[in-house]
Amino acid sequence: MGNVLHLIFGILGNVFGAALFLSPAITFYYVIRRGSTEEFSGIPYVAALLNCLLYSWYGLPFITSDNILVTISNGSGAVLEIIYVCLYLAYSPPKYRRKIFGLFVAELVFFGAIALVSVIALHHTARSLLVGIVAATFSVCMYAAPLSIMKNVVQTKSVEYMPFFLSLFVFLCGSSWFVYGLLGQDAFVATPNGLGTLLGAAQLVLYAIYRKSTPKKVDKDKANIEIQTHLT
Repeated sequence: MGNVLHLIFGILGNVFGAALFLSPAITFYYVIRRGSTEEFSGIPYVAALLNCLLYSWYGLPFITSDNILVTISNGSGAVLEIIYVCLYLAYSPPKYRRKIFGLFVAELVFFGAIALVSVIALHHTARSLLVGIVAATFSVCMYAAPLSIMKNVVQTKSVEYMPFFLSLFVFLCGSSWFVYGLLGQDAFVATPNGLGTLLGAAQLVLYAIYRKSTPKKVDKDKANIEIQTHLT
């Protein structure tokens, strides 16, 4: 029964994770339409890519056992994040393009170093420990990123830039992988996603509190760009 539940929550994590990974497509629709990224940051996409690469590696059978669903979810996410980074580089002003390209190259080098060390220099237990610690650390940072949006909601008493469905999928994705990690007795999956579950729930509570005080008219282009500036 435990193995069946483990599989079910892994599949749910893939479904809800896909919804999160696809959410920046809205932003890049406006970017392409405008022909420029304007002033919004490309750092969230570069950071999300590194997180996906690390967990894709972590889920492989020669790093950890019975975590292939982690690899599938994050491998798909990595492909999408590479597309977003490439679009950002294509449409961003030169000063931002140089910065993001430098970060992109640096993180590929960093990921390559972690992958090589884990395979060449370490045995199985030490290998999974190294990759797990690094991946979980970056995952915690990713989930903590929306704290700035939550602070803005409290200060402005408006959920204008914190859409309900985005907050809902953060909660559902985090909770699915949290339970998956608990069932698989994997602290490196459960811990960061437990934090994600709490933050997702907090966003939903804030939405319920401040929904009625939010202005009715919203600049949808600006809202989508603001959302993705702080996403994941």
